[in-house]
Amino acid sequence: MPNNSCDNTLLLIRGFDIFAHITNEEYEELNLVHNFLEAKKGEFIYFPSQNKRKLYFTKQGYIKIGYIDSDGNECIKEIIQKGEIFGQLTLEQNNLEDEFAQAYKADVSLCAFNIEDFFSILQKKPGMALSFSIHLGNKVKKVENRLLNLLNKNVQSRLIHFLLSMVDLAELKRSGKTNVERYLTHDDIAKLIGSTRQTVTTTLTQLGNEELIAINKTHIEILKPNELKNLADVGHVTK
Repeated sequence: MPNNSCDNTLLLIRGFDIFAHITNEEYEELNLVHNFLEAKKGEFIYFPSQNKRKLYFTKQGYIKIGYIDSDGNECIKEIIQKGEIFGQLTLEQNNLEDEFAQAYKADVSLCAFNIEDFFSILQKKPGMALSFSIHLGNKVKKVENRLLNLLNKNVQSRLIHFLLSMVDLAELKRSGKTNVERYLTHDDIAKLIGSTRQTVTTTLTQLGNEELIAINKTHIEILKPNELKNLADVGHVTK
C-alpha cells in the first residue's frame, strides 16, 4: 500500500482527467516520475532558452504564457487555468526557445513530468493516452479558433468569443447565465485578442449598457449568452 506521501500525491494526480481513474496498484506499477511544484506570484516556471523538456499540469492558480517581441514588448500567448496542460507537448525538440511561463496573479501549484517519462506512461496505458490525445486535440482546436477569430472577426466579436470561452458550461446549462471571474486586466485581455486596453474597456461598457453582461469588481456576469453568441457570429472584419 502507498504511504501517506504517496496517498497525497495520488490524490493530486487523480485531480486531472487523464489520471482520474488510476488505481493504487497502477500508481505503484507505473512508478510515476513526477514532481509537485509551488511557485509564488510573479515567479517564473521557466524562462526563454531554458531547457524545458517537461509537461506541466496546473493544479491551482493561473499561468501566463508569453514571449518578448523584437521591440521589447511582452506578448501574452495564453493564460493557463486549473486543470490545463502547458510546456512541451510532444517528444520532439520543439519551439519553446522564446517562451516563458510565469505564475500570474497568485501562487500556483503544479505537477511536472519529464516528457520522456510521461510518454512512457502513455505507452503502458492506452486509456490515458486516449484521454491525453483528446485533451491535446481540444487545446489545439482552442488555439485554431483564436487564430481564426483574429483573422476574421472584429474586436467586439473577438472579445465576446473570449468571454464565452471562459464560462462554466455546466452552470450556464443549469441556470441560463454564469459568471466569468475578473482575474485578467483589460490590458491582458487586449493582448490576448489583438486589441487595445481602451477598446476592450469601451466594448465591455457597451455590452453592459445593452444588458448583455453585468460587470462588478470581481466578476463579469453573462446575462444573455445566446444573444452574445449571435452578436459575435455576425461580427466579421470589414475589408
